[in-house]
Amino acid sequence: MSTMNRKTFVRTLLAATAGLACSVGARAQTVRLTLGHGAAVGNPRHEASVRFAEVARARSNGRIEVQVAPAAQLGDDAAMVTALRTGAIDMSANSQGAVANAVPEYAAFGLPFLFASPAAAFRLLDGPLGRDLAERSAARGLVLLGVWDNGIRQMTNSRRPITRVEDLRGLKMRVPPDAMLVDIMQALGAEVQQIRFAELYVALRQGVVDGQENPLVNIHASKLYEVQRHLAMTNHQFQVTPFLMGQRTWERLSEADRRVVQEAAAEATALQRRLSREADERLLAELKTKGMQVTTPDRAAFVAATASVSDRWMAGPIGDYVRRVVTAARAA
Repeated sequence: MSTMNRKTFVRTLLAATAGLACSVGARAQTVRLTLGHGAAVGNPRHEASVRFAEVARARSNGRIEVQVAPAAQLGDDAAMVTALRTGAIDMSANSQGAVANAVPEYAAFGLPFLFASPAAAFRLLDGPLGRDLAERSAARGLVLLGVWDNGIRQMTNSRRPITRVEDLRGLKMRVPPDAMLVDIMQALGAEVQQIRFAELYVALRQGVVDGQENPLVNIHASKLYEVQRHLAMTNHQFQVTPFLMGQRTWERLSEADRRVVQEAAAEATALQRRLSREADERLLAELKTKGMQVTTPDRAAFVAATASVSDRWMAGPIGDYVRRVVTAARAA
């Protein structure tokens, strides 16, 4: 090989090696995250999760890649909370009840008839009580990135209209794994059965249970109107959707990546709350066109029937935090 050919060969080899090193380095910098949730595609929870993934990718110049898995593809909410804490998955837009099994203080925001609107709840959650909740979450291996809106909950069933507390007696009602909701529905006289949300439609269609309770956006997105005739606007409970990252995932992120995640979470949170706020009035009209018969029960009677639930939780293990939430809610 001539001297010129050897020089050309060496330059070519060095250039190729440098290019390979850059490529390997770029791949090494890629951060791949999984984000699971239990809602249907089209639900504001899913739309916000997708927005989070888009913003994180854009602001990291493609370095952070988030795979969104909707509709309980990674397990139900309880399973995803466990997976977050062990590091099996990275992120979840989860449910209040499932997260409360790990961080009991989340349950305080689900006391019956405590909030007239999600906005009233967010005034507390965006302040000191919410920061306290984030600290309690971190102590249990969960990083709270945002508090999303899971709506004011309503009741549906296939047997009869609900206008009085007495109408719930004898109804087999599904609830999620949420101790507060179990207490509320039992106080109202319903026969409670816990069923995973992913299995709810089939359970209703097959008559395993007569009814269920959920915010309108879940009733609509999961097409529960196909197997439920009666919708009662009970407004019996507000729930949050905690947007979480596992502490193990958080600790392996660089400071720059953490900032990107927090910025993307802030945008996703704003979108999710806005979509949820805009949905209720529109969805109620749509559910009527789907054939659902809507009633507005006697609120005062429902409040009186569930008063013992609040008393019990204020006297329970997280009573101090519950009393702080109740006091702040009533003062707002």
